[in-house]
Amino acid sequence: MFSNKFGIEIEFTGITREQAAEAAAKFLGGSLRVAGGYYGTYEVVTPDRRIWKFMSDGSINCQKKQGSRIVNAEGSYSVELVSPVLTYREDIAALQGLVRRLKKAGGFANDSCGIHVHLDGGNHTPRSLWNFVNLVASRNDLFYKALQIPAERMRYCKKMDAYMVQKLNEVKPRTFEAIEQVWYSQYHGIRDTHYHDSRYHFLNLHSFFHGNHTVELRGFNSTLHAGKVRAYIVFALAMNHQALTQKYASYRKVQSENEKFAMRVYLVRIGLSGDEFKSCRQHLYEHLDGNAAWRYGSKENCRSRRRRSDEA
Repeated sequence: MFSNKFGIEIEFTGITREQAAEAAAKFLGGSLRVAGGYYGTYEVVTPDRRIWKFMSDGSINCQKKQGSRIVNAEGSYSVELVSPVLTYREDIAALQGLVRRLKKAGGFANDSCGIHVHLDGGNHTPRSLWNFVNLVASRNDLFYKALQIPAERMRYCKKMDAYMVQKLNEVKPRTFEAIEQVWYSQYHGIRDTHYHDSRYHFLNLHSFFHGNHTVELRGFNSTLHAGKVRAYIVFALAMNHQALTQKYASYRKVQSENEKFAMRVYLVRIGLSGDEFKSCRQHLYEHLDGNAAWRYGSKENCRSRRRRSDEA
């Protein structure tokens, strides 16, 4: 699960791109250079020659702290951290350390900011992409409530389109070309453009077909809380692994009378079990209703249901 490569984009404000890049260069031991261009990019080149970018993003509501108040700020306070290609075991500690350093420097996220995780598409097959669509579609409501996606960001990470999902399962695609045709079936015009409307979903396959050949998950609120960043990454990698290895995934909506329990069981099922991922699980179901330990809400409720079942 953790051998798959990934990249991450973290949007935030509170400090300028130059300040963020300076803090990153100092923490990573890299050199800072100004790339400029349309996105006003700053780059940090680390000793291993990987490049961390700090770019502007037009969707970010720029703010900064002024004393105890948060006030509006100019465009230089629009910051999107774009990582190089990473692997979990080798890079997660450095990434978390960088996130903490950016927060200490004054960075923060607001409701306009998101986190996007890009997963290497090299191992994917038509079956695994189909699985991925169904895995997300079947848990749309659970994921959106768990991740607390605000209304301000919904236009950039919509739920999986019901028509597209149904059409995909009717077609039963066996090739990438067949999936691509369904993915773009409701759109007209040129597909090979970066800001294509089809990309603004929780699961983005536009980046796979006409981007860097990655599968992108866009449904995470931005944060400079290092633990939550880690939770989002392991969640993305675990879902990716499930899509790659599962023979079949249903698109039928998952029913749950206990949201926390359903989410915990799902996370354990996809590999996030044990003490190593205890905090990750808690971050991912803390906003859900119910009881994470007991399916029917409590130990007493479980006993009551067993008694009623035995009596029947």
